[in-house]
Amino acid sequence: MQIVTLLQDSRVHLSCEIFPPKESARVEAFKQVVHDIAALRPAYVSVTYGAAGNTPQFTRELAQAVQAAGVPALAHLTCINDTVSKIGDVLGDLEAAGVTNVLALRGDIPEGMGFPQGDHFEHAAELVAYVKQRGGFCVGAACYPEGHPEAGNRAADLDHLKQKVDAGVDFLTTQMFFDNATLYNFMYRALNAGITVPIGAGVMPVVNAKQIKRIAALSGATLPARFWSIVDRFGADPAAMRQAGVAYATEQIIDLIANGVNNIHLYTMNRADVAQDVFRNLGSIISTQPPQGAQ
Repeated sequence: MQIVTLLQDSRVHLSCEIFPPKESARVEAFKQVVHDIAALRPAYVSVTYGAAGNTPQFTRELAQAVQAAGVPALAHLTCINDTVSKIGDVLGDLEAAGVTNVLALRGDIPEGMGFPQGDHFEHAAELVAYVKQRGGFCVGAACYPEGHPEAGNRAADLDHLKQKVDAGVDFLTTQMFFDNATLYNFMYRALNAGITVPIGAGVMPVVNAKQIKRIAALSGATLPARFWSIVDRFGADPAAMRQAGVAYATEQIIDLIANGVNNIHLYTMNRADVAQDVFRNLGSIISTQPPQGAQ
């Protein structure tokens, strides 16, 4: 099933993300994570493109396991470290495996290196256009509510996002954010820019205080004062921080749903137990239908 078809209706869709291991010996163990998360019946499960794009076979294998569990899979696909011909091979392998939803990403530039030269795409928009021209895939892309860390400003970042959408993106998923007002502002600006594809809101339950610096560095997300108060009070107590982090994410999601944001993507960091807690907290909220006539 194409994920965009799911996201276009008026129901609440809560999806999850997992990442593959770096070593083949651990793939089978990671399939237990797939099983536990799939048992929650998320709208779909995305599988990241691990180890700098060097192990696409693990992404494909876990995506197959997701679909074998009866849940649509979204396979991440990056281009900065792969040649165009290799990307074509990866897409062929995914299609042969029955995985026809991909998240097209540029990927991280290797530290100390510039853009690879030759048979490479430099930007996600080029990858999107290539996949759409090839055909057979529903294509998602990433967006940054606070602007990409490499973008000069939010307006420039929105221009780049529009280029990706114009290249054929079917839906978007935001990077994590911790203040819903940031997301609402971004969605308003995106709509004004002519971006009308479905947008999924990325939420990450922070259950470990050690994650915070890495989160801020990778995503550029602003951490509001309320969040820091939680960390200051509970960060030294792992059990309390876990519970508070799940509660914070749950409250974010409830507010999003109440304000008409029905597509929510949960960055679970392979923590099936955390995903289970969030789903349990939401209970009937995620199955409640919007009022008649609501969008």
